[in-house]
Amino acid sequence: MINYESTRGEAPPLAFADTLLAGLATDGGLYCPVEIPELPELDPEMSYAEIAELVMWPFVEGSIEREAFHTMVVDAYRPFRDDAVTPLVELGANQYLLDLSKGPTLAFKDVALQLVGRMLEHELGNRGGEAMVFAATSGDTGSAAIEALANRNHLAITVLHPLGRVSDVQRKQMTTVDAPNVMNAAVNGTFDDCQDLVKAAFNDPELREGLRLAAVNSINWGRVMAQIVYYVVASLRINNMSAPISFSVPTGNFGNVLSGWYAKRMGVPIDRLIVASNRNDVLTRYFETGTLSTRDVAPSLSPSMDIQVSSNFERLLWEASGRDGAAVAALLTEFRSSGRTPVPQGWTELIRAEFDAARVSDEDTLAEIARVHNDLGLLLDPHTAIGTRVARDLAQSGVPMVTLGTADPAKFPDAVEQATGVRPPLPAFLSELFDRTEQFVEFDNDLATVAEAMAAFAATVAASSPGDSAASSPGDSADSSLGDSGGNTHTR
Repeated sequence: MINYESTRGEAPPLAFADTLLAGLATDGGLYCPVEIPELPELDPEMSYAEIAELVMWPFVEGSIEREAFHTMVVDAYRPFRDDAVTPLVELGANQYLLDLSKGPTLAFKDVALQLVGRMLEHELGNRGGEAMVFAATSGDTGSAAIEALANRNHLAITVLHPLGRVSDVQRKQMTTVDAPNVMNAAVNGTFDDCQDLVKAAFNDPELREGLRLAAVNSINWGRVMAQIVYYVVASLRINNMSAPISFSVPTGNFGNVLSGWYAKRMGVPIDRLIVASNRNDVLTRYFETGTLSTRDVAPSLSPSMDIQVSSNFERLLWEASGRDGAAVAALLTEFRSSGRTPVPQGWTELIRAEFDAARVSDEDTLAEIARVHNDLGLLLDPHTAIGTRVARDLAQSGVPMVTLGTADPAKFPDAVEQATGVRPPLPAFLSELFDRTEQFVEFDNDLATVAEAMAAFAATVAASSPGDSAASSPGDSADSSLGDSGGNTHTR
């Protein structure tokens, strides 16, 4: 059985199920597996679910029964709109797109969260407990988490998004879900502000315990684990893992590309992992200078990447440090207090040996969307376009390059239309999205105010469904109970 340690070295090691429920470690660190298993024997003719079960099983063994895990994995990928789950599209000589947008909310977050939601419900059911999932989103995690958790037993969910900094489609996918165990909150600030509120809540023992907090952001190891699978699948499909391939990954919080690093550790023959950034290029600047430094978050055409503090980079720093939790804690404390800190040269050399990084401007993003549409007849969302642009720029002769397609272009129709003159339609099952009523609460960037609203929400859910957090009636919806919590309720 694999145990999990905190990147900051003070929290006790946990088994998988405890790690899943904990999310963030009690010392503020992120949980990582003590051992990284080797890949099992795989056949490229296997289904996505079959590969997923085999790849992930060593990480969960000892915490979840095999039959239950099998059922959850199979069920998780049923809602996807392509039998391949993550289909490959050839873009040119040795250039591929791995389309991760076929899930119910049209974004790569579905691939992991459809499974994480089921695992959380299963584990809480086994323990007879309940939890409040608390998440921050730059646009896609929120809708994917709500889709995965709405109306599930034992779970309620509060999602923070930065007010006015997500696309209309992204916002509507969150705020129009009519489920009594869901609360949406818009924060006057950036995604980093939302993420800091979530981390502060988890680092407050009284608040964490009182609200029974759980996490579904990529600070939760379950997210990273489930994303390893599509790196394995891509390598199997392209050359049966017989030769190296590289990946270009549009990157904000670093969880998606970090999953590729773990896939490589497990045995996937990955040559380079490329961190593709927009103008909020904190990671590209690090690769260039060896120093982590923050700037103000600048709104862009690719809002899901508008981040200056990439939480999952902590996991890579921990590995590069030789798993020195005290050193990682000291470095990140300095980074958060001063906004700037050099990373030890030895750590940086190890990281640079496996990763490249590049940035793409809004203007070049639009040009790339137009180029792909003109040359191939394909529409790309602005995040994926950053990936394909960097993939072409950094391609190596003879090495297949796979760009991770992170979202459906219909989630960002304004940017796509600006680049191509074509406005991508939503899939039929979302065609009425803009006719649905929205409900969300607006807050200032203040943890006490948000926590008070969450406590009121939790009480409403508990009062309406004793012993079953997802069975309350629509008339007891959380947003209707928040008038005295310091937030402004919006229904539109």
